[in-house]
Amino acid sequence: MSQVLLMRNVTLAYGERIVLQGVNLSLSKGELVYITGRTGSGKTSLLRAIYGDLRPKSGEIWVGEQRVDTLSPAQIPYLRRKLGIVFQDFQLLPYRTVYENVALTLEVTEWRDKRKIRERVMETLLRVGLSARKDAYPHELSGGEQQRTCIARAIVGAPILLLADEPTGNLDPEVGSQILALFHQIARWGTAVLLATHNPQHIQDMPAPVYVCTNGRLHLSPHLTS
Repeated sequence: MSQVLLMRNVTLAYGERIVLQGVNLSLSKGELVYITGRTGSGKTSLLRAIYGDLRPKSGEIWVGEQRVDTLSPAQIPYLRRKLGIVFQDFQLLPYRTVYENVALTLEVTEWRDKRKIRERVMETLLRVGLSARKDAYPHELSGGEQQRTCIARAIVGAPILLLADEPTGNLDPEVGSQILALFHQIARWGTAVLLATHNPQHIQDMPAPVYVCTNGRLHLSPHLTS
């Protein structure tokens, strides 16, 4: 399997406060891993470093063949074309339909052919189970449907790596489990998935390798893995 993410001896800090140090993590195509830990343990900081929003104090971060920690601000948008990002808060544009929210990801990059945009968006909506809701607005959607729209928006550009920060945090347990199953399906399609969660039930229900943020370190858990 080809390597999608490599973090080598990474230290993350806010000013003089060390959040995580000595982080070593790799992720290959089609692999899903969980990042867990208490609130404030560094899960979100880890994801921010990967998508170029937090520069490491030391160490190397690679996404594919691109080194992230040395990028200039002008280069960050090009990095993010390789990434899909899903947050706990849906962050959908309220006056755009499901279709328009997803299509925007392509329209702001190099996609210009409207027919190809439509084909890609409709294929993606079908994959996440939303093709029948393409003309609905965010306020007309359930929480699960809103998160599926966010996931479609994140994967429509065919990223090599999908980052998800507490993506089921605002959903009830049953819907959260359905969304989690979708992330596992996306990994089977070939996209690497790094999913931060504090919900141990999800990890038990759908096992995968688990990394734990604790005491400023990232450890592979020997107990909560597939």
